[in-house]
Amino acid sequence: MSYQVDKNGFYGEFGGAFIPELLYPNIEELQENYLEIEKSPAFQEEFNQLLKDYVGRPTPLFLAKRLSAKYGGEIWLKREDLCHTGAHKINNTIGQILLAERLGKKRIIAETGAGQHGVATATVCALKGLQCIVYMGEKDIERQAPNVARMKMLGAEVRPATSGSKTLKDATNEAMRDWINNPEDTHYIIGSVVGPHPYPDMVARYQSVISKEIKEQLQGLPDYVIACVGGGSNAMGAFYHFLDDPSVQLIGVEAAGLGVHTDKTAATLTLGTPGVLHASRSIMMQDKDGQVVEPHSISAGLDYPGIGPAHAWLKVSERAQYLAVTDADALTAAVECSRLEGIIPALETAHAFAVLGRLGLKPTDRVVINLSGRGDKDMDTYMKELDLFQ
Repeated sequence: MSYQVDKNGFYGEFGGAFIPELLYPNIEELQENYLEIEKSPAFQEEFNQLLKDYVGRPTPLFLAKRLSAKYGGEIWLKREDLCHTGAHKINNTIGQILLAERLGKKRIIAETGAGQHGVATATVCALKGLQCIVYMGEKDIERQAPNVARMKMLGAEVRPATSGSKTLKDATNEAMRDWINNPEDTHYIIGSVVGPHPYPDMVARYQSVISKEIKEQLQGLPDYVIACVGGGSNAMGAFYHFLDDPSVQLIGVEAAGLGVHTDKTAATLTLGTPGVLHASRSIMMQDKDGQVVEPHSISAGLDYPGIGPAHAWLKVSERAQYLAVTDADALTAAVECSRLEGIIPALETAHAFAVLGRLGLKPTDRVVINLSGRGDKDMDTYMKELDLFQ
């Protein structure tokens, strides 16, 4: 069974490019050129040089001895939090900015939830001297203020999305509208493995450096690879080079919010059904009339009612397992990681740590958690929710 995209942009029954007519030229331009550009020696040389000297790759694979002692097995942390800008998002924005340059685009737009993708986009636009506009939900602007300040410091314009739930879904909608209105000079840097083909494959390729390094650093195969899942870019990056190794158990962790049995949740793969969202067919949270159900998560980066089509296929084909973690359990896991290992994880990443107690690990098991981002941006939430001043 293939877990890669086919020539039509589908992963099994999921994917494709369900786009308005005005976007066909943009999407066709990407579909026709992205692989040729990515595989060219000049692109690879510049991409790898920037990953090394600008991003700081390879990121370490750290043996978390105290977590290992508590849960059993060997628990390794892939330290994407040590990337320049503090998260894995920079891997993708480096790749896409090089692509945009080669396509002659001078204006860059992006959407962001937790703000990490917005910061990473603003960073590479500053590096390359390109105009940058980032769409962000009004609610997320309030709860991710440090990242909003970073984007503005880097020269980006941050535009609030004020419709719907005022979160990531709505920011994506606004960015799509912008692209439709400015098709000639604009490249849309989508931050996750979502959207129309070729974005899910393109972003996965740029993020696959994560699993490539894990394989080299571990000098063998892990038993488990665990990553949080919103749209799914850090998870796809961590899974990519293990997809055809059936002995490796792949576990994606999504946000249960206040619980999967409540109406305050973002557990797409637990509760969702097939549908089209943001120009691709995947699994999404929707009502019986096909209207999007507003998600909820304490974590801005997981507060999304859809999932990348590759993850939908991994779920349906049973190649990967997807678990849901509540806000409360993610907060508990964040404190545990901080106090056992001296690493404050992003709220998104904390969801991945929260499933360790469910696995029943054996002493010989090797577990890799993709530590996708650092927790600086979430300190206001941590202080508010955990009473850290008391």
